Amino acid sequence: MDEHTTLPIAPAEDPTLVLLTVEEAAYRLRIGRTTCYGLIRTGELESVPVGRLRRVPADAVPEYVTRVRTAQRAA
Repeated sequence: MDEHTTLPIAPAEDPTLVLLTVEEAAYRLRIGRTTCYGLIRTGELESVPVGRLRRVPADAVPEYVTRVRTAQRAA
């Protein structure tokens, strides 16, 4: 590789993404796809419809983690 070649960022780690696929959100949370869909179904993890697709706002992932951590501290 020469000095002008850059390594691609894995899509799930790309900080410029505004909306993530469920799989990308699951990857960021280090959980399975089914578990991520479960969090979406219960409303614990925010998601939005885009046509027939389901997307997770990128900022919803750290917000979810913050809520879980706060709840654990309160317990």
